[in-house]
Parts: sequence; C-alpha cells; structure tokens
Amino acid sequence: MPDTPPGLRHVEHVMGTVFSFDIRDNPTPAIRHALAEAVRQLHRVDEVFSTYRADSHISRLARGEIRQDACPPEVHEVLSLCAQATHATDGWFSIVPAGTLDPSGLVKGWATEAASQLLHDAGAQHTCVNGGGDLQIRGQAAPGTPWRIGIAHPLRPGELVTVITAHHDLAVATSGTAERGAHILNPHHGTAATTFASLTLIGPRLTMTDAYATAAFARGDGAQNWLDSLGGYEALAVLPDGHEWRTSGFHRYGAGGPERGGDRSAGPRR
Repeated sequence: MPDTPPGLRHVEHVMGTVFSFDIRDNPTPAIRHALAEAVRQLHRVDEVFSTYRADSHISRLARGEIRQDACPPEVHEVLSLCAQATHATDGWFSIVPAGTLDPSGLVKGWATEAASQLLHDAGAQHTCVNGGGDLQIRGQAAPGTPWRIGIAHPLRPGELVTVITAHHDLAVATSGTAERGAHILNPHHGTAATTFASLTLIGPRLTMTDAYATAAFARGDGAQNWLDSLGGYEALAVLPDGHEWRTSGFHRYGAGGPERGGDRSAGPRR
C-alpha cells in the first residue's frame, strides 16, 4: 500500500452533501486555523442559503418575509453573481427555474471556491477542495505530480468516463442525473432537461464553472457550440445512449490513463 501523502485531510457533512479537503502542504497552525474557518463558513452558508431550511435567509426571502437589505451581505454577493451568470448564459442559468427563488446552482460552487481561497490565503498552495463532486484544485498533488481527477461514468456505476490531469489551478464541475434523476430544469419551459446523462465542465474558478455547467446541461442540444465559444472552459458530455462529445480543447487536460497516487474523484451528484 502506498504511503499516505503528507498534509492534512478532512471530511465534513454539510449542505446536504459531503465536502472533503485534501491539503498537501505542511499543516502549519495558520493552515489548520483556515481549515477550521472554512468548515465553519460552510455551515454558515447552509444556514443562510439552504432551501430545505424554513428559517434560512433565502427561504424567508423567497416567501417575502424579509427584504434583501435585511439579509447578510453574502446574499447580495450570491444574487449578484447569479445575475451575472444569467446574463452570460442568455438565461439558461436561472435562480427561479421552477418559479421559486433558488440559487443552489451557484451556491455550492461559490462556497467550495471560497473555502479553497481561505486555505490559499493561509499559505496552502497545493489543495483539492471537493464540494459534493465539484472540485477546486490548486498546485500539485506532490512535487512534479499533477492532480488527477476521475470523472464517474453516469451510466456505468463504478466506472470512470475519463481522468482529467490538472497541470495548473482549475475547477471541475459536473451536472448529471445519476444521483438525483432529471432534476435540472429548462428555465424557459419549466421542463426537465434530459439531453445529457452528465456534463463535466473544466474552468478556472468553481463559482462560474459550476453555474455554467448547470446552464449547459439545461441548454441541451445547443450546449456544445455555446461552450466552444467560451474562453477558458472545456467540456465533456455523456448522452443517455452512452455516446460522448468533447469540446475542441478538452484534450489539453490529458484525459485518460490509469489512476495513481494523486487521484481524486468527481461525478454527477446533483
């Protein structure tokens, strides 16, 4: 059995999913403190944004019990980012896809990226923060060894559709039906989006990568051309019949090959 890589690891059940932290730097007191703060912030995000909690600020805002100016400042930040995503995707990203306020399509990626930033600000240069299958990657898994991210196959449990090699900081987000069925809606018609079994998007930072993955999944047949037109993003889609397509630059991430020491996993969990 290979030696456990040096660093610090933590798993936290929060926001209705599992967050994992894999820190490959020397765990200094500053990094340990940042990890504790990141975990605290995730629970804070759940308190503010959970649509499953009747007492959350976002639920109370949706019911009209409070106004936005009575919410914590992070609500304004998230709703502003959602508005940017809606504009950038021609409305295919929506915070009211079923007629009720729900920014969940951006919040998890935003929270994961923020946790990664806290670690980075504390001096952690080589980290993987996994928020329910969506990842923010920084640095290397080990000196000279890139992070490798296995993408779960949505139609073949236990198998991978590909392995992404991260040679630099990047984010990986996957939208799919494997875990929760056809739950992503076409915001223009209110019907379930069923063009894809899963769609994985690679980008620079997870907040918008996550939102764009959701938008591309909802867009369906027009997603490949739209994603090819985006600068800095690449995608892999698996269709319900098992066929695949990849955007033109996806090959740059060295997809494929056997798994080894620096591997992390990601997959269609929402």
